Amino acid sequence: MGLGHFGGGLAVARWLASQGAEVTVTDRAGAETLAPALAHLRDVPIARYHLGGHREADFRSLDLLVVNPAVKPGNPFVRLARKSGARITTELELLLERCPATVVGVTGSNGKSTTAAMIDAILRAQGRTSWLGGNLGGSLLDRLDAIRPGHCAVLEMSSFQLCRLGPAARMPHVAVVTSFAPNHLDWHGSLERYRSAKQRVLLGQSAGDFAVLNTYDAAVAAWAPLARAKLAALPSLDALPTLRLPGRHNRTNAACAAAAAAALGCSAEVIGRALGRFRGLPERQERVATIGGIELYDDSAATTPESTIAAIRSCRRPLWLLVGGHDKGLDYAALTATIARRCRGAAFYGAVAERLQAQTAAHRGALRCTAVETLDGALSWCWHRARPGDAIVLSPACSSHEQFRNYRHRSQVFRGLVDVLRKRYND
Repeated sequence: MGLGHFGGGLAVARWLASQGAEVTVTDRAGAETLAPALAHLRDVPIARYHLGGHREADFRSLDLLVVNPAVKPGNPFVRLARKSGARITTELELLLERCPATVVGVTGSNGKSTTAAMIDAILRAQGRTSWLGGNLGGSLLDRLDAIRPGHCAVLEMSSFQLCRLGPAARMPHVAVVTSFAPNHLDWHGSLERYRSAKQRVLLGQSAGDFAVLNTYDAAVAAWAPLARAKLAALPSLDALPTLRLPGRHNRTNAACAAAAAAALGCSAEVIGRALGRFRGLPERQERVATIGGIELYDDSAATTPESTIAAIRSCRRPLWLLVGGHDKGLDYAALTATIARRCRGAAFYGAVAERLQAQTAAHRGALRCTAVETLDGALSWCWHRARPGDAIVLSPACSSHEQFRNYRHRSQVFRGLVDVLRKRYND
């Protein structure tokens, strides 16, 4: 249910078919929208595709329903399947049940992708075989044949994935929580439900497992009594090597990664060397161009106010900010105050544009800011006002779904716009 664009639906459809299951793929999106994903299933014996909407009949006669993480709680089709006696599960739970590797699960409101990638890099530097997957890197289900005992599987776990895990689901041997702040309230329905989803990663662990809590985050540190596993201590930030990634938030990510790697037996020397060499991930404060002395950065993965605040604080140049998208029902007061205090200008776009412009202007009316409809308009506005030595940063603080398929699609569009600017400047 829900093929999606990030590979989880593709992998589970492939894997189930390879196990001899009669697979129905059903999605609200139509075949044209899903064409890139469907192309990857051409050689797979899928029994039927029902696209452009779900059909009740599919949910009345089935043994197993694999739900895409984007499907909201309380979905009537999921309720119908449960009433019909089907087992409700997810791609992640199927993987956890069968993965022979030592599993490391990383979650958090911000920083989970970078922290997971850091852990993977340290394990590889130590000479271990590591598989990076989950929300980051795609599903590992279709690679189960290559995964062996003694390997490590580092999985980024979203709140959407965690909240659907059954009560008997296998939990990671090492569970890492990087941060906690309000997010996805439009999906979970309340802060309490969102918090419970994140805390799920700590439940089901045993005394022989490890829990890594970011104790530099007061909200996460308060979860220590929930842990049933050994608590792994974080190193001091001063003890970490010099990182290629800017910002205090990346040092706390590195501290979490170091603690997890140490729990897995990696040496302090290897941990320090791997962290010092780590170059970061795409779409996370990634410099994509310097045009006429103006640096342009892609931070499309910043989908919360806190992640955009971190990007602002780590920028060492006069900053022009591109912010906007779908409103997830979050509090933007701290973000707009930071923008007013630290940015040279800001262009807000999409559904939240006027709201954020008004909040920012209320902090300091002299700040140059505007509200526009599209990302293209926001970039154009900043480009015509920026000067050599400035930076223009896409750090949206919102989800992408209003105008884009996902944050990666938003990144692709932004980079295409930057390419147009480069060509015009060079001409």
